[in-house]
Amino acid sequence: MSTRILIRTSLAALLSLALAGLATAALKADTANSSVAAVFKQMSVPVEGKFRKFNAQIDFNAAKPDAATAVIDIDVASFDLGDAEVNKEVLKKEWFSAAQFPSARFVSTGMKPAGGKYDVTGKLTIKGKTADVAFPLQVKTEGKNQVFEGALPIKRLAFNIGEGEWKDTSMVADEVVIKFRVVAAQ
Repeated sequence: MSTRILIRTSLAALLSLALAGLATAALKADTANSSVAAVFKQMSVPVEGKFRKFNAQIDFNAAKPDAATAVIDIDVASFDLGDAEVNKEVLKKEWFSAAQFPSARFVSTGMKPAGGKYDVTGKLTIKGKTADVAFPLQVKTEGKNQVFEGALPIKRLAFNIGEGEWKDTSMVADEVVIKFRVVAAQ
């Protein structure tokens, strides 16, 4: 076998391995077994609402976390606080303004290992406002699935959530924690 053929064969094999590694990095979110929730305090009492509809696109390889990407789109009209009347209220202009801004979005911009977890940075867009955010992320394996869990603290007023009389943080606290658990399979 000539040196040229050996080099071509070796390069082709390396390229095939690299492409196979890329193909296995893209994960499909199992939204039926995943969750996204917002936890806040109303009159000093913790309240949790769940987003029933969202989509997550994740590309993650534990060997190359700095190349990981994630895009999470949340249907804000799916926010469920357990009461139909309250659910209608939060869709109004003063809160999510769901008619004008039907989705919220997170797009990752970086991921770095940090002592058994990962430090994630990204851009969060809610109600037409975009902010840089950072949070710790835990990644674990459950069976054949990858599970991504974390909590992202935000200030609701930075996104104009709670306008007019609802800017009063004595009724609804400014601090909100977005908790998520995304189950994904290759």
